[in-house]
Amino acid sequence: MNSDHRIASGLATLAANVVGTGAPVVFLHANVADNRMWRAQMAGVGENNLAIAYDRRSFGETHAGTEDFSEVADLLAVMGALTDGAPAILVGCSQGGRIAVDAALRYPSRIVGLVLIAPNVTGEPAAVYPPEITGVLDQLKDAEEAGDLDQVNAIKARLWLDGPLAAEGRVAGPARQLLLDMNAIKLRSSPTGSDLDVIGEVPAFHRLGEIEAPTLVIWGDLEFPHIQDRCRQIAAEIPNGTGHVLADTAHLPSLDCPAEVTDQVVRFVNRFSDRQG
Repeated sequence: MNSDHRIASGLATLAANVVGTGAPVVFLHANVADNRMWRAQMAGVGENNLAIAYDRRSFGETHAGTEDFSEVADLLAVMGALTDGAPAILVGCSQGGRIAVDAALRYPSRIVGLVLIAPNVTGEPAAVYPPEITGVLDQLKDAEEAGDLDQVNAIKARLWLDGPLAAEGRVAGPARQLLLDMNAIKLRSSPTGSDLDVIGEVPAFHRLGEIEAPTLVIWGDLEFPHIQDRCRQIAAEIPNGTGHVLADTAHLPSLDCPAEVTDQVVRFVNRFSDRQG
């Protein structure tokens, strides 16, 4: 089964894609992408499970009015519409990982496992950049201030797909074009309101020890150094957490090395999906 859905959450209509049947696995995309970043993983997981990926507000084919909102509430709306009440494994990359962590802390009975790929976490330590990276970040800031969205998109592809210390253009072809297409939608989207999940909550970084769900943290060795450090700490502080480093990839390994990421996710799902019954 491969089907598209439109799910209401507040003033938003969330665009979701579903592959397969069985215990649910929900994919949460990064802030430079949309649900298409998970195509390979959806196909692999959907062979034996219900794989769900959706576009968050301001991304992909989702449409949203202006209102303050909760990313976790949007996630629960998707789960409520598509999982028939079953608890889910969450797979989140970058800001998608932040949403997955927040959901696991607030609704532990709804989340049976986490796969976190280079996750953000509220309350995480401030980033420290080596000199080799600050020049590119200055170029990004200049492009943003000039309103040059094509240049912003190109620089973000260099930082997040190639890796900040890797050669520009390291990842080429369809993967790069897909990222540029996905992020172009985000860059040109209208503001939809503030995310209430990051306002007034106890920062999740200080609550990692409360996460009950078994957790796999994945990161690439071409990732920003501070994100690699953060991933190691997250994997160490979650009671049932483990870490896995992928070689020769950066922030978006689902695009850069899709077969390896699919293998890691499928192995995790096969190990813990029996808890969803």
